[in-house]
Amino acid sequence: MDIARTPSTADGNPQLADAPPEPKEPAIIRRKDYRPFEWLVPETRLHFDLDANKTKVVSTLTVERNPAADASPTIRLNGDGLEPDWVEVDGEAVNSWTMDGDDLLVTLPGDSHTISIATTIDPSANSQLMGLFASGGILCTQCEAEGFRRITFFPDRPDVLSTYSVRMEASKADYPVLLANGNNTDSGESADGRHWAEWHDPWPKPSYLFALVAGDLVANRDSFTTMGGRTVDLAIFVREGDEGRTQHAMDSLKASMKWDEETFGREYDLDIYNIVAVSDFNMGAMENKGLNVFNTKYVLADVETATDGDFDAVEGVIAHEYFHNWSGNRITCRDWFQLSLKEGFTVLRDQLFSQDMNSEPVKRIEDVRVLRSIQFPEDSGPLAHPIRPDSYREISNFYTSTVYNKGAEVIRMMRTMAGPEKFRAGTDIYFDTHDGEAATCEDFVASIERGAGLDLTQFRRWYEQAGTPKVTVESRHEGSTYTLSLAQEVPPTPGQPDKKPMPIPLKIALFDKASGTHSGEQLVVLDEARQDFTFNGIDSPPVLSINRGFSAPVRIERDLSREELVFLAAQDDDAFARYEAMQELVVGHIVGVVTGKLSGTEEEKGREAIREATLSALTDEGLDDLMRGELLMLPGVTYLIEQVDAADPVALSDVREDLKAWLGRELASEFYRVYERAEAVPFSLEAEAKGARKLKTLVLTYLAASDPDKAAELAARQYDRADNMTDRQGALMVLTGLDTPERTGKLLEFYDRFKDNALVVDKWFALQATSLHPSVVEHVEALADHPQFTLKNPNRVRSLYMAFAGNPRGFHRADGAGYRMIADLILKLDPINAQTAARFVPALGRWKKVDPERSRLMRAELERVAAADKLSRDTYEQVQRSLG
Repeated sequence: MDIARTPSTADGNPQLADAPPEPKEPAIIRRKDYRPFEWLVPETRLHFDLDANKTKVVSTLTVERNPAADASPTIRLNGDGLEPDWVEVDGEAVNSWTMDGDDLLVTLPGDSHTISIATTIDPSANSQLMGLFASGGILCTQCEAEGFRRITFFPDRPDVLSTYSVRMEASKADYPVLLANGNNTDSGESADGRHWAEWHDPWPKPSYLFALVAGDLVANRDSFTTMGGRTVDLAIFVREGDEGRTQHAMDSLKASMKWDEETFGREYDLDIYNIVAVSDFNMGAMENKGLNVFNTKYVLADVETATDGDFDAVEGVIAHEYFHNWSGNRITCRDWFQLSLKEGFTVLRDQLFSQDMNSEPVKRIEDVRVLRSIQFPEDSGPLAHPIRPDSYREISNFYTSTVYNKGAEVIRMMRTMAGPEKFRAGTDIYFDTHDGEAATCEDFVASIERGAGLDLTQFRRWYEQAGTPKVTVESRHEGSTYTLSLAQEVPPTPGQPDKKPMPIPLKIALFDKASGTHSGEQLVVLDEARQDFTFNGIDSPPVLSINRGFSAPVRIERDLSREELVFLAAQDDDAFARYEAMQELVVGHIVGVVTGKLSGTEEEKGREAIREATLSALTDEGLDDLMRGELLMLPGVTYLIEQVDAADPVALSDVREDLKAWLGRELASEFYRVYERAEAVPFSLEAEAKGARKLKTLVLTYLAASDPDKAAELAARQYDRADNMTDRQGALMVLTGLDTPERTGKLLEFYDRFKDNALVVDKWFALQATSLHPSVVEHVEALADHPQFTLKNPNRVRSLYMAFAGNPRGFHRADGAGYRMIADLILKLDPINAQTAARFVPALGRWKKVDPERSRLMRAELERVAAADKLSRDTYEQVQRSLG
């Protein structure tokens, strides 16, 4: 999976969205307490009588005592806001069942039984969007992690695998399309204007992978022939009118299926693969077996409404959910502590796929940027946790960048140490050994160990320890010998004050300054607290290129001169290392100015070094424009905050903008030259044209800082001439941050043009929320009252408020207005959609990283949220950990 309750009743039954609030101090679930479930559920049959306001569900479970578990005469079936209408055991009604909180307890005398349970639910009241809910006339489900228990009583845990047979009945006029997991086995019509469909999934799966969709939908259909010669029917279901924007998603799906066969040997295993796009969805998408439910954001794309980044995101998320068919579905998680088993591995798979489909170096840089802007702060703050956590109160809070992105980096390190061929051998062992099982992270590591012939005993610490390691680099050159001294430190994190050294694979190259070349890339593995590596035959002091390709998710501290960084920024043949040298130059300068360590002549020298490196990026004809854009992109303020103790985010932003303005003035002629060249490239989706579009908007940002009037003129012209959303949105982004008459006019024109397209309206909200405009706080407050804004749609909430929380000048405004805004949002949103509300807490949870006055204001808002009555379990856990 890419990543609510108040009272209402129907027939006397509590309803999902409106059940009583969670109590405070929810129980802590610990990994060490895992026990196999006492009962197996080899078969599950479900009957749905579907209606938006009153859906009746009858579940029939075949249960058998689990010989691998402790014997118990009572089966615990999880529920959430439900009451049973009736319960039968072996076809006979029983009244001996009891409720323990939300769970249904049934005592069973023998070793095998059939249990049938009827429940009634109200999908229209389910604003939490977990379980079965209504979205714009469509009924659909989201069951990961614990949503199935909001539909019917069930042992809702990932290690209970069952085959599912589903029968759905509904009004044919309201719900002409009826979909579920697996293959469609039968369908028909009733005499009363209703119809039915039956689906069967032959592959055992946990309840979190169950899916159902009913609605008035149209499909883009295609097919794929597997490497085994089977034909798979493909369909992407959307609302009528959206089908024209699904072809890129279909092409991405077929490319994913082919790539997974060629790269990992994985063939699809059903006759049908369906995707459904819905507009109300907490996550990006969900990998339900054979029936992926997607947020429309990651399905719908055309040139008029989607940017190049949107096209890439659709391709990547389509691939991610498809790849889960093996790394998540055929092999699932034993328990939720093993979440990175499927998510970390699948993120790596989608990253490798996207690298192969597009620019490998640019994709790698993009992935590292995400890691540093989201996961590194997570790893250094109060919410730090290992990629395999030890405990949780609410599992939804562990769908984190640590589990996903750092989890992918950890598996990538194993691939780096093993090499691609031996890594593939290890994954083959994993798939073959654990197919059809609920597995653990240990099972995966052991498989790679066997396939690659590696001893990964010490490497397992990456799964156990939180925190981003810091690697300190020192070196010396004597005669023809070069000695590289590396030291590692894993910082203390909540609950883990003391850490042990971990194996850190670092790709390095030693450049000769005179020739600008090196004798080959090498891999060194730092697995001690301090270690020396000696290289002979080095006649002159080399320039060290380290952590090439970002071979390890660590912070590198090295003492390279400005001249050496400029050299690497211009000469390094590893794209990431070249980008890293550029970033290091800029970060060192901005941090030095803000902290007062750089001033006067030294500040001038720093600027000159950055100017020289920037000029090299602008003029190097060996670069493609996609990579040129990466080199010209300044580090974000979120990343800069991580480099400073008691940071003033606004000051960091100001110095960053000052540097951008200075570069814009100093290199104006080169920037204009690049802009004019890029402007002449006709539109296409090829890399050359995508790079040109990227450069155009990037140049406009430099000009907006250095020559606002000229930037406004060029941006308005780019907007008017745009024949694609990338150029149009880029121009509007620049105008939105300027105090210029063109700003209001273009914002109104953009809205009027796209007001009927929800995804583009989301862009309109986000552009204003992320703006550098001095009145951005007031603009966001006004937008919250806009007729198209609603707290009930997660995309719309994120487009305004999550965008704003990432805006340093607005969110960190000195008077605390930004903090109050986000705290107010959390309190309003929590009763409506707790999962989405909880995701705003980490923005306030970084209070220890900022200056004392802002820190005080941020903590006060967290305390205000913590003091509220009836907080959800999701938000309560995040707030308490953030205050710790």
